[in-house]
Amino acid sequence: MATAQEEEAGGAFAPLRERTFRNIWTASLFSNFGQLFLGVGAQWEMTRLSNSPSMVALVQTAMMIPLMLVTLPAGAIADMFDRRRIAMTGLTFSAVSAAILAAVTFLGLTTPWLLLAFCVLTGAGVALFSPSWQASIPEQVSRTHLPAAVALGTISYNVARSFGPALGGVIVVIYGVKVVFGMTSLLYLPLLTAFFFWRRRHVPSRLPPERIDRAILTGARYALHAPAVRTALLRVLGFGLSTATASALAPLIAKDLLQGNAATFGILLGAQGVGAVGGALFVSQIRAMVSTEWAIRLFAIASGVALVAIGFSHSLVLTCLAFLVVGAGNILTVAMLNVTVQLSAPRWVTARALSLFSSAITAGIGIGAWGWGVVAARHDVAFALVASGLAVAATALLGMVLPIREEPEADMDSVEIGHEPSATLPLTLRSGPLVVEVEYDVDPELAREFYEVMMTMQRVRKRIGGFDWTIARDIENPALWTERYHCPTWGDYLRMRGRYTQADYAIQAQADGFNRSNNGRRVRRRLERPFGSVRWKAESYDPRQETIGYITPGT
Repeated sequence: MATAQEEEAGGAFAPLRERTFRNIWTASLFSNFGQLFLGVGAQWEMTRLSNSPSMVALVQTAMMIPLMLVTLPAGAIADMFDRRRIAMTGLTFSAVSAAILAAVTFLGLTTPWLLLAFCVLTGAGVALFSPSWQASIPEQVSRTHLPAAVALGTISYNVARSFGPALGGVIVVIYGVKVVFGMTSLLYLPLLTAFFFWRRRHVPSRLPPERIDRAILTGARYALHAPAVRTALLRVLGFGLSTATASALAPLIAKDLLQGNAATFGILLGAQGVGAVGGALFVSQIRAMVSTEWAIRLFAIASGVALVAIGFSHSLVLTCLAFLVVGAGNILTVAMLNVTVQLSAPRWVTARALSLFSSAITAGIGIGAWGWGVVAARHDVAFALVASGLAVAATALLGMVLPIREEPEADMDSVEIGHEPSATLPLTLRSGPLVVEVEYDVDPELAREFYEVMMTMQRVRKRIGGFDWTIARDIENPALWTERYHCPTWGDYLRMRGRYTQADYAIQAQADGFNRSNNGRRVRRRLERPFGSVRWKAESYDPRQETIGYITPGT
């Protein structure tokens, strides 16, 4: 758990003192209003186009599907290229999609499935933008302000949600959904402008970018072998699956349980937004006072009780109070798990880790919205809400199986490895597979301690790009240990060498501390299937030759 001094660090609004973050954060308020206007307009329009509760709930799913499917590739792209340009591309795509939807609606051509399709397209632009924005927050604020900055990112959305749905509902009643869709398009422009004027210094890698499929696989393997990130993803997925009812069924709560209209629907979402804003203001203080695990358990129980209350309530006041609790519990859970990922992932994979986090929460909400919509259609809205509330409260038990462990914050700064490997065999970036063997001479009396350190080293190698890791002990000379792993290509090995953090290097230093050899650990790098790297004729042209991957002795 972080100290109170570190977490408070000037208060919840301290990151706004930093100009770039302040400009982008302020502009994000407008885009969040636009996104919420789209959601309100689309859900209310769907109640006009279809009487099916499942179709109404599918609006929420349609806006979440891109975050499930596009966010991970978007995270890989954000890690490989200039995050500023990627963010601008996503915002432009969303603005154009919303503008076309407004034109289609103005012409009276909207159908239920066409409406869902444009929700997907607009959400796809947001999904492309989101990882670049989140991963760039550490570039805009100091590390001390990072938890508060992450919380402010959620506050930006929830300030808009506090007033946006109610305002959107009023605009729908007075002017119709076509105006709401048009405003959505225009409200993306301030954030697009803020990113345009951000003079971010992009330092390209000395190696060419990975293929998109390998970049995605690398990010997924990092999350799989990083316990803190993996646990956060599973917990937020479970929470999203169970808590999706409040937002997904809000129009039906307003219409069926409270006998209200679009304005009532907006008020409910506004109450949820107010609760979220209030909760987000205390993320840093809560992290300083109580462990993340216990906080998430308490939020799950409170949110579950509130959802059950909504299912039984026919009073607007009581329902709004319950929405306040749901909003606070949801945002505090998501924000605290988001901070866990931000502080656990090194910069080279931050966007991919955050995109996996976004995919997990949106997959949970999207699938949960559809599932609870089906439950509401087969039974009724009240039954779905009560069942959802019990499920949310039950997620507190996940902490017994998948606890969020409080560990000291590791140093995620990259390590510059000074020496380059010598290679007399001509290699290209695509040469491979590569086998790496590392030998250690260890006192047999310390074998158990060395083995435990190497189990930690196994996770390090796997999460930064190593495959098929093994550790072997010589049966003739028990002091001799050999660590072995594969890299798909020479280029992958070079990229792997650039991914070690200070924390990873500290683990390597522990392993080296057991080595008795005066010459240090011995590293062998071998090209597997070497025949495939030999041309049929010495003078034949090799179209794969990429000089950046060619290393000669002494370089």
